[in-house]
Amino acid sequence: MMQASICTQRAVSDHPCFYGSAKARWGRVHLPVAPNCNIQCNFCNRLYDCANESRPAVTQGILEPGNVLTYLDLLLRRRSDISVVGIAGPGDPLCEPERTLEALRAVHSAYSDLLICISTNGLNLTEYIDDLVDVGVTHVTVTVNAVDPVIGQHIYSWVTMKNHTYEGIEAAKCLLSRQRESIVRLKARGLIVKINTVVLPGINVDHITAIAEEAARLGADLMNCIPMIPVPDTPFERLAVPADAEIKCIRDIASLHIPQMYHCRRCRADAVGLLCSDEGRVSLFDEKMPRQENNGYK
Repeated sequence: MMQASICTQRAVSDHPCFYGSAKARWGRVHLPVAPNCNIQCNFCNRLYDCANESRPAVTQGILEPGNVLTYLDLLLRRRSDISVVGIAGPGDPLCEPERTLEALRAVHSAYSDLLICISTNGLNLTEYIDDLVDVGVTHVTVTVNAVDPVIGQHIYSWVTMKNHTYEGIEAAKCLLSRQRESIVRLKARGLIVKINTVVLPGINVDHITAIAEEAARLGADLMNCIPMIPVPDTPFERLAVPADAEIKCIRDIASLHIPQMYHCRRCRADAVGLLCSDEGRVSLFDEKMPRQENNGYK
């Protein structure tokens, strides 16, 4: 049972990514204010962007925190179905936490009725949980692709924390330790936690049950098993795409340990609207919206 200590039960049930019952009624907006990342996953290339592509880490541009309210004002004049404002990239929201906190602070002050969430790899999360609560965050997604560093070392090329870069199994150990600590602390503060796991054929498919068991043990509320999308110029670009039937089976087995999200649409970092449609997105290339081009990511 998901906790509701931060917000009302009605507000919790209006989050379309955490409750399938809300997906046809309530939409979300992702603010692409986080350009850089502190880890390199072998399935991710944030420099590759197509305007018609829908997957995480894709955006038409980077929104500066100071322009967030202008962007939201434009959107909310056109739509009345937005219940959630989130930051999910295209990098990690806590790689440069000051950008994320500035943006969310402005949103919470101007639109206190909206839910606020972030999606993060968890590396820098522990130090900023109190700050996130202060700016109104109620839901946090942590991407956990392995709970065994032996497997994790094949997923992450490197991890950078406090100006030190780790590689191989040390990178995986560092990230996993921080993720575990963060999830426990999030739950201690009463936040609602979803675990995202990218399903990587030949890498972690047989490991998903272990991730589900660990997520449940740590107190997470929900798990989302996401089929990998092969991306050009990445080490995993030639991995096979998991079949729908395989993903359903994986989710069904994982559901024995923790509730599953079955309606994920693998959203862009600038997604807007209902999960089944992004027809309401305000282009970051609109002449009214100052923006930074989608390049130069670290």
